[in-house]
Amino acid sequence: MRGALDWLFADRTDPDRRWVLGQWPNLAILVFLALTVVASFVADDGPWGLTLYVGTRIAILWWAADELLRGVNPFRRITGAGVLVVVLVGIVQRLV
Repeated sequence: MRGALDWLFADRTDPDRRWVLGQWPNLAILVFLALTVVASFVADDGPWGLTLYVGTRIAILWWAADELLRGVNPFRRITGAGVLVVVLVGIVQRLV
């Protein structure tokens, strides 16, 4: 069991192979959070609402793709892939 958890959570870039579940937010997440806060004060059906919706989706897709491609362990890559799928499904559902 310890070996499986080590494989999933160990930082492959760290010689000590410390477990990494999260880290200080990067620029993509900070942009997503800032736009989400602003969007909470704006009507969804107006031009600003649409602009903020697109902006938040671009920021979270940017974060998810970065995690998927450059995550330091499988947990982070799986999380990025999961968020990518969920956000893309949400976008498709909104368009249909």
